[in-house]
Amino acid sequence: MCKEQARAWLATAFAEARAGLAEGGIPIGAALYGPDGTLLGRGHNRRVQDDDPSMHAETAAFRAAGRQRTYRGSTMVTTLSPCWYCSGLVRQFGISRVVIGEASTFHGGHDWLAEQGVEIVILEDPACIALMRDFIKDNPALWNEDIGE
Repeated sequence: MCKEQARAWLATAFAEARAGLAEGGIPIGAALYGPDGTLLGRGHNRRVQDDDPSMHAETAAFRAAGRQRTYRGSTMVTTLSPCWYCSGLVRQFGISRVVIGEASTFHGGHDWLAEQGVEIVILEDPACIALMRDFIKDNPALWNEDIGE
């Protein structure tokens, strides 16, 4: 996947992350794209807003996409390296590629996904890094709750 396309798709996920932050939630966004580049679903972390610990950004995007005959060839785009829960979702449903905005503030399960044959594209986007660094600094208890620490 070319970096230009990955960055264009990341803009959708980043807009979701900003929406989540504006709602008082954790600023992580995601989008699921089909093999032909069609946006299937988008969403953001809603753990705080919905009082639902399972409503991660990738989960929200996946749910918004609805049922698909197959997820092979699809791309999950996320502003942050996916946690183990979301990495399991990617693996369970055969999502072929994960584009990650950044993995410096949190190193999730993307190495494991790569070992399972999922294509991983890490962009280390400065805006994604700054958004998470500021959030973690300002909300350490909420962040630690989100990552299970």
